[in-house]
Amino acid sequence: MATSLSPLLAPMLSSAAMRAVCDDRAFLQFMLDFEAALARAESAVGIVPAKSAAAITKACKADALDVAALAEAATRSGNLAIPLVKALTTEVAKKDKEAARYVHWGATSQDVIDTATMLTLRAGIDALLPDIDRAVKGFARLAQQHRNTAVVARTWLQHALPMPFGLKLAEYAAALHRSRGRLKRLTRDTLALQFGGAAGTLAALGNNGLKVAEQLSGILELPLPEAPWHSHRDRIAEAASTFAIIAGTCGKIARDVQLMMQTDVAEAFEPSGEGRGGSSTMPHKRNPVAAASAVAAATMAPNLAATIFAAQVGDHERSAGPWHAEWPTLPSLMLVTSGALAAIVDIAEGLEVDAARMRVNLDSTGGLIMAEAVAFALAEKVGKQDAHHLVEAASKRAVAEKKHLRDVLAADSNVTTRLGADQLTKLFEPMAYQGTSQTMIDRLLASLVDE
Repeated sequence: MATSLSPLLAPMLSSAAMRAVCDDRAFLQFMLDFEAALARAESAVGIVPAKSAAAITKACKADALDVAALAEAATRSGNLAIPLVKALTTEVAKKDKEAARYVHWGATSQDVIDTATMLTLRAGIDALLPDIDRAVKGFARLAQQHRNTAVVARTWLQHALPMPFGLKLAEYAAALHRSRGRLKRLTRDTLALQFGGAAGTLAALGNNGLKVAEQLSGILELPLPEAPWHSHRDRIAEAASTFAIIAGTCGKIARDVQLMMQTDVAEAFEPSGEGRGGSSTMPHKRNPVAAASAVAAATMAPNLAATIFAAQVGDHERSAGPWHAEWPTLPSLMLVTSGALAAIVDIAEGLEVDAARMRVNLDSTGGLIMAEAVAFALAEKVGKQDAHHLVEAASKRAVAEKKHLRDVLAADSNVTTRLGADQLTKLFEPMAYQGTSQTMIDRLLASLVDE
C-alpha cells in the first residue's frame, strides 16, 4: 500500500515499527494472508480440496512477487487485487495446476483489499500501544515528581494563575490513556472481516457463504460482522478519527513543550544530545526538534482523516474513486500518528524541568498572578464586585508605579482593615492557591488503568 511519505522524510514523521506495518510488501502479504485463509476456509467447508488449499497457502509469499510489476498492472486494472490474484494463480500453477483453479474462489477484489486493510490496522494498533504505554508511564512519573512544583498557568498565552506542573503532566498522561482505550475498542468492536463476493451477497458460494465466512473469520482472527460492510466505510472512518485524535493530543503536548522551551520562558526542555536541536549556523541553538516533528504530524493528520471521511460517500456496492482514495491516505495517517507519538515518548521519558525558572516566571509580574486570590479573599468581606474593582485598581497602580502588587495592597487601608499582614503574605504564595489540584492529580493518575 503506497504512502505519501518518502524514504528520505519518513523517519522524521513516523516510527520504525509503523513503517514496517505500512510497508508495501507487508500489505501484499496481508492480501496473500487473506487468499491463503480463504483457501483453507473453503477446504474446511468442502469446497476446495485440502491438497489444493495447501498448495495455495504455500504460494502465498509476498517475497516471490514483483512489486513494481504489480503496481504497473494496477494502473490498468483499477486496483491491486486483480494483478495480485493473477500473479498468485501463476505461482500456484507452477507447482499444481489443479490447485490454481481454486485461487480466490468466490471472493472479490474488495474482500482482499479491505480485509488486508483491517489486518494492517490491527498491526498498526499493536505498534502504537507500546509507545502510548511508555508515554503515559513517563508523564505519570513526572506528574508525581512535580505535583508540588508551581508553574504559571497561561490563558491566551498570558499569565493567568499558578498551578502545579504535575497537574499539567497528569493531564497529558490521561489524554493519551484515553486514546489507548480508543485503540483497544477499535480492535474489539470495529475491526472486522470483509467478505461478500462480487456484490456483497456471497452468491458464488451458494448456501456455503456464511460457513466459509465463519471459517475465514476464525483463521484470520477477525470478528465476523453481521453482513459485509464494503459499501459502508464507517469502520475505516472510525479508525481514522482515532488516529487523528492521537496525533492531535501529541501535537498539543508538543506545542506546550515548544512554548516552554522558548528562550524567554525556559521552564522545561525536551531531551538534549549530541547533534540534536542544533542550527546549521548558530552554535548556541537548542531547538525543539521532537516537538516540531509531533506538531508537523499533528498538522497533517486532520487533513488525511478528512479524506477518509469524504471517502464514505461512495456509490452503491463498489465505489469508483472514493474507495481508491483510502489506499494511500490511511497508511499515511497511521505513519504520521506514529511519528507524533514517538516524539512524545521521547519527551515523556526525558523532559528536563527547571523548577527554579518556573518560580522566577511566577514572580515576574510582581505578584499580579495572585490578584484573583486576593480578590476572592476580599470578596468574603466586601462582596465580589467591589473586591474585583479594588484589586483591579491596585494592579493598574502596581504596573504604572513598577511596584509589587503586595506592596500596593499593603498601603491601602481598604485592604489592610480587612486582611491582616500575615494573611496578605500567604495570599501571595502560589501553591497556597491551587484549589483541588492535588485531588485532580490523584484522580487523573488513578484513571491510568487498563480497561
